[in-house]
Amino acid sequence: MLILGSLPGEASLKAARYYAHPQNQFWRLVGAAIGREDFAALDYERRVEILRASGIGVWDVLASAIRPGSLDAAIREVEHAPLAELVATLPTLRAVAFNGATAARIGRKLLAGAPVELVDLPSSSPAYAAMPFAEKSKRWNLLRGFLG
Repeated sequence: MLILGSLPGEASLKAARYYAHPQNQFWRLVGAAIGREDFAALDYERRVEILRASGIGVWDVLASAIRPGSLDAAIREVEHAPLAELVATLPTLRAVAFNGATAARIGRKLLAGAPVELVDLPSSSPAYAAMPFAEKSKRWNLLRGFLG
């Protein structure tokens, strides 16, 4: 399983860690999907170890861009990540999940025709507050079907 976001926000870039904003729900959502309710409380390195052991990779659909702030709507001058090339090197990859609408819109174009299941997830970003956490978690739990 590969989970793709759009581009790290300011807090993540500053911390040099994925989903570092304290209000981002990524770690809680993916933790629930893999059956680790305590996941967000673990230190970052341990979370990454558990993701690897669970067969989950995390990356972005964009390799670089200009974005003042952290909102996807502000993304300009993009360079796409080489997703099709990456997927071609991962023969056991079963699915690619997109964390949010921007990642899905870009990633689906880049992976059109790829031999993997493509899954759209509601964004874990604190900017996407229209959906309650419980509903987001229900949708993220669909990832269980793709894990070992």
